[in-house]
Amino acid sequence: MRLVAREKERTEVDRLLGSAAAGRGGALVVAGEAGIGKTALLDSAVEGLEGFAVLRGAGAEFERDLPYATLQQLCAPYTASRLGLPAVQRTALEAVFGLGERAPLDPLTVGLAALGLLTAVAQEQPVCCVVDDAQWVDDASLRALVFVARRVAVERIAVVFATREAGPASGLCDLPRLPLTGLGDEDAQVVLGAESHTGLDAEVFDRILAEAHGNPLALLEFAHDTGPFGVPRPKRSRAGVVAALEEGFVRRLDRLSSAARTLVVLAAAEPVGDLALLRRAAGLLGLDPAGLDAAENAGLLTLGPRLRFRHPLVRSAVYAAATPCVRRQVHGALAEATAPVADLDRRAWHRAYAVVEADEDVAAELERSADRARLRGGFAAAAAFMERAEELTPAADRQAARLLAAAQLRLLAGSPAAARALVARTEHRLMNAPEEAEARLLRARIDFQLGRTPRATATLIDVAEGLDPGRAREIYLDAFASFMYNENEPGCLERLGDRIRELAPERVPARPVDLLLDALLEQNTRPVDEAVPTMLAAAAAYGDVAASATGTPHMNLACQLAIDLRDDALMEKTANHQVKAARRQGALAALPQALRYQAVSRVAVGRFAEAAASLGEARAVDEAAGTPPLLGADLVCIAFSGDVDRYREVQALLGTGGRPFETACEQYSRAVLHNGLGNHEAALEAALAAQQRQRDGSYAMWAVNSELVEAAAHVGRHQEAAGALAHLEALARQNPGPWAVAEWLQARALLGHGGGQGGRQRGEEGEPQDVSPGGGQAEDIDGAEGVNSADGTEALYRRAIDHFARTRVRVLYARARMAYGEWLRRENRRAEARAELRAAHDMLAAMGARGFAERAARGLRAIGARPRPHGENPLRQLTAQEGIIAGKVAAGATSKEVAAMLFLSPRTIDAHLRNIYRKLGISSRRQLRELSL
Repeated sequence: MRLVAREKERTEVDRLLGSAAAGRGGALVVAGEAGIGKTALLDSAVEGLEGFAVLRGAGAEFERDLPYATLQQLCAPYTASRLGLPAVQRTALEAVFGLGERAPLDPLTVGLAALGLLTAVAQEQPVCCVVDDAQWVDDASLRALVFVARRVAVERIAVVFATREAGPASGLCDLPRLPLTGLGDEDAQVVLGAESHTGLDAEVFDRILAEAHGNPLALLEFAHDTGPFGVPRPKRSRAGVVAALEEGFVRRLDRLSSAARTLVVLAAAEPVGDLALLRRAAGLLGLDPAGLDAAENAGLLTLGPRLRFRHPLVRSAVYAAATPCVRRQVHGALAEATAPVADLDRRAWHRAYAVVEADEDVAAELERSADRARLRGGFAAAAAFMERAEELTPAADRQAARLLAAAQLRLLAGSPAAARALVARTEHRLMNAPEEAEARLLRARIDFQLGRTPRATATLIDVAEGLDPGRAREIYLDAFASFMYNENEPGCLERLGDRIRELAPERVPARPVDLLLDALLEQNTRPVDEAVPTMLAAAAAYGDVAASATGTPHMNLACQLAIDLRDDALMEKTANHQVKAARRQGALAALPQALRYQAVSRVAVGRFAEAAASLGEARAVDEAAGTPPLLGADLVCIAFSGDVDRYREVQALLGTGGRPFETACEQYSRAVLHNGLGNHEAALEAALAAQQRQRDGSYAMWAVNSELVEAAAHVGRHQEAAGALAHLEALARQNPGPWAVAEWLQARALLGHGGGQGGRQRGEEGEPQDVSPGGGQAEDIDGAEGVNSADGTEALYRRAIDHFARTRVRVLYARARMAYGEWLRRENRRAEARAELRAAHDMLAAMGARGFAERAARGLRAIGARPRPHGENPLRQLTAQEGIIAGKVAAGATSKEVAAMLFLSPRTIDAHLRNIYRKLGISSRRQLRELSL
């Protein structure tokens, strides 16, 4: 079909290709109804395209359940380029393309590998990827290709999709869109007049124009499919145009001989267009492949290196028109003709549609295909294989197991509604007791995933009761942890904990996961002094895991446990370990939360820039996966930085777009933010809300107690800090580490529990002795009992500072010196106050804790001192993504390593680096490292 009146649309495609040739790649979705001219437009754009590597692939209706079928088709000419990719990416592509060992694959890793492959090809020449019939592309391929399309902005790569629809589930709706509509009357007349040689009279000509509604394919087909004496078929609406086209194609098929018709159905059932395979299958059916010539002459298909139907509607219409008997015959021949080793899954799929009655051999083969698809990350494809396997299972007692496996795969594929429908079908199958329990568990998991309500959680707990105790306890831990941070009704968490405790007796010997469940239950349902021993046991178990090379789930909960216990060494160890383990294992689903805990630990030790890099990487992973991110860690890190505008921006996202309202983190972070800003009333309000939450039987981050004491002390509401002070004391006595003891000492000092001025120490010039690390002036206190009620307030402050100095939590050490300086100022000891406030200001400003730094600066100005000017950090002029890249490169990472972390290409990283160098006025990585120190 000649391209007519598509100048505007063609210009858009040409503009994309021109930008790609210049290194500014992009993507475009050409969308419109069947026959509207999408393929013709793209053919016109790429025909004779010089200097480009043109890669083409197309979705096929009968292959949408074969994982990575379209991606393999698209990349097949350049598979050799995989050899230069990083090992993980190369291995992923080899597994996808059947060139290496089959191994578990993460979809994001495959997407990154596909991007790497196309980028390697683009080093030699620009690349144009054309993906036709995207509405039929298999789910795994589409995810990988959309991933690529979103990341080619600085590559010599253009990605063009042609699709009938681009709904939200496809991932295409977020890409630039070029809609194709029907031709206007004038252009439609040109098409009909140029292509029609039937001598149509004016009445028929006008009738065809009206009937086709500007659809180019319809114009051409209706012109060749008029009724007797040149009278067209009855007039149809726009909605009936596609049906009319299919009817016309079937009429052409019916004019062929019986053998030729069977050959065309055979070709329709083999979507790759492999002529060698079709010849073998035709021979098995006793047919002469030369009969396809008649179909080509009838305008149904085109023969060449590969067989291509004139239009996808031809394929679907032909297949739908065939009798069930003919379909089974052609699928059986294709299964027998397909190489059993090279293409196991296609062979299994054809065999599945070649049988009438249940067949255990075919069902078992489909189950093996489902396992292979699952390992390749194709959960939707695996589910389709397993559903068909269940339909072909003859033994009634095996049907339910396969149906439940299909439901589990649908749930993993992100289709809870489909999973629920499959579980409902098991009600009509024969099930044993374990299968009935599994069905109940799946129903509960689906409801839990759709809405983590108290009712859904209670149901999940109930159905887990009949499972193996070890598995049940893991389910209890997931359910309990999901409720800890989020908005719940008063007493919900406590009731849930009591219920779990009834159902899950302690295991002997206990696994780390068992200890962690017991620790969380104790922490949220028992007084501090009773809970801490169990928490310490769980923390020690996970500390051992973090010291080993193995990974384990729930490390994020172990990291939170370390924070609540005020164990800075374990906090850093578990946070860093879970990030390394997730990267090493390719567990990208677990990586974002691991990075967020790493960010929180880095803020605590005063490495704000590195914390921002961790959060940025977490966002990159979430964006790549299309997952709404959890925001609690972001709020905590922003609160310590004192960025009010950014805090409000992120806070507004809580509870939207699939995100929960993370109450515990929001309350704690709000208390931190306002204490830093000096808005102590607001800080106290947030902290008291957290305390009330804890009294109501819900989780509150233990760290909020220190914020509550500080806020209450500043506004003179000391009585409201009594509960928080008691908590800090109990923790310090049960777990007398430097961090816990320091917070209790400082809380007592803030509330004036030290009595007089005892313990005051001065230097020769009246300045306080240095109590920073290495100062050696503070008393060596190993336990909380080292300070008694007779000690003066100053001694409490100084000993708190000394204990903080023994930890790595530099931001709290700096805050402790600021609090001491503020007390000295109130005592009118200006010289000593100046020294403490200046030291605190310098440390806080250098870290990036701008809110607290400004609070220290206000204290200095109040005594007539000026805070030291800190020049504007040149790194702050970078964008958020540039800052992340600069931090990674400054730390020694290569462009390839940074690209892998952020799911970008090395070329994209290099482009960002050029912008970074330009903004900073530098020219090397060495200079960037020096600026970052």
